Amino acid sequence: MIKAKKSLGQNFLIDKNILNKIVNATNIENKIILEIGPGTGNLTSYIIKKKPKKFFVIEKDNELAIYLKKKFNNKLTIINQDILKIDESNFFKEKVTVYGNLPYNISTEILSKWIINLKDNFWFDCLVLMFQKEVADRIIAKFNTPNYGRLSIICNWKLNIKKICDIKPDSFSPKPKINSTLLFLYPKENFIKIKDPKNLEKITRIFFNQRRKMLKKPYHKLFNGDERILEKLKIDLNLRPQNIDFETYYKLVHEYENL
Repeated sequence: MIKAKKSLGQNFLIDKNILNKIVNATNIENKIILEIGPGTGNLTSYIIKKKPKKFFVIEKDNELAIYLKKKFNNKLTIINQDILKIDESNFFKEKVTVYGNLPYNISTEILSKWIINLKDNFWFDCLVLMFQKEVADRIIAKFNTPNYGRLSIICNWKLNIKKICDIKPDSFSPKPKINSTLLFLYPKENFIKIKDPKNLEKITRIFFNQRRKMLKKPYHKLFNGDERILEKLKIDLNLRPQNIDFETYYKLVHEYENL
């Protein structure tokens, strides 16, 4: 009997209705599939039934990697590594469809890593990912709402994001103490070009460091009070960070890189 490891944020999905909903979020027949953190292989079994062309799973837990090897034999390729240490863009030569019941303790780190490291040619065609509901609410938040912040801005830069459903703790074993949310993410065709995505991290960090304060202080810190940029982007420094929309933040990064 495989037991979930709390240190790895493991909660195994057991709800058949939710498993069906996840696997049917997009058509995967004859496609290359990557599953992150397959656990005991519950979703893995559903994916195999959909007849993908190739199937890879990334499982950090050595015990689970051995268990999956015995359970599925040659039906998939098991990558027994840490997802945070893999460069997927070098690993896959064709675009992949990604599934993941992401460990709650590193879910935002995984997604931020993927977005910040993205080249203009995406290594995936879509992501079907499960997050702690509180995190998902921040990812899909719109500006002028309490949940809007750095994560919303970074995630919405290159990706379209749709919410599929919320998932109750009863759907897992062991039961987590919080609700989860399933999101569907896919590449945008058009987005504002940024030379170094780390500048997007930097600017959002400085602006949202004191999210209840007005924009004056962070703006002066970054742009030395440059009035031309304010006029060009029509920014009112009496507003607060959550009052500025996605596109304005991306344009601010573009201006910052041209200083």
